[in-house]
Amino acid sequence: MKINEITPDYPEYIQIISTIAQPPKRLWYIGSLPKNRVPTVAIVGTRKITDYGREIAHHLAYELAKRGVIIVSGLALGIDAVAHRAALAAGGKTIAIMAGGLDSIHPKSHRQLALDIIINGGALISEYPTGQPSYQSNFVARNRIVSGLSDGLIVVEASTRSGTMHTASFALEQGRAVMAVPGNITSPVSEGCNNLIKTGAQPITSVNDVFEELGIIKEDKQTALPLGDSPQEQTLLRLLAAGMRDGDELQKTSGIAPVQYAQTMTMLEISGKIRALGANQWGIKR
Repeated sequence: MKINEITPDYPEYIQIISTIAQPPKRLWYIGSLPKNRVPTVAIVGTRKITDYGREIAHHLAYELAKRGVIIVSGLALGIDAVAHRAALAAGGKTIAIMAGGLDSIHPKSHRQLALDIIINGGALISEYPTGQPSYQSNFVARNRIVSGLSDGLIVVEASTRSGTMHTASFALEQGRAVMAVPGNITSPVSEGCNNLIKTGAQPITSVNDVFEELGIIKEDKQTALPLGDSPQEQTLLRLLAAGMRDGDELQKTSGIAPVQYAQTMTMLEISGKIRALGANQWGIKR
């Protein structure tokens, strides 16, 4: 399959990566990337998955993907693979970030999963050119892109010294929302999640918690959209409710002049209707 080379400023969907430390100068991908920014959530966790972790990872990824959220993970054994497969089962899109050149799939046992991701409208992405092996150090570096491409990170199961905790650290540094699934206090693979929650990560017990943390309003007849005090405020609130999050994209799509846009966003934030998520990303406050 064709391996495409792009810079992180194209397309708009990828531009969020430019806000992270040590942004990649080049990216390679196979498959399809969205042109515009859409809600994106990374789901990561241990390779030594339990039945509990498998059930929760599948449920969260499936429900998010069903509602149009792109699921990002690292194609690894365990939680990563479950999240990718659940997104595909929901008819959604998922993206896998690789730790080596895209001419070689790692692990080899996930070659078919990688093909399924591509065939169903998703993509494989790497900052490494063809022929680059998946060195151990690459996996830690890869994790900053897993979190950097996403609006929020969900840790399902993780030990305290796993690579998943590196991903959580990167997400915190990048200003991304960090969420964790509470686990059995006697289970080693829940220790990392429980520690994250104790230090401020948002505990996740349902998919609704994810939408609330990211400021995304579900398409639900019982959900009331906040009312704007002007046509400009109402326009921006509707765009945010539809899942648009990037500030530049909001201004461009709304057609509001830059100065008036900045004033309107300020008033919406002061009135408590929206909140800043970091890196010029915005969500509706609930």
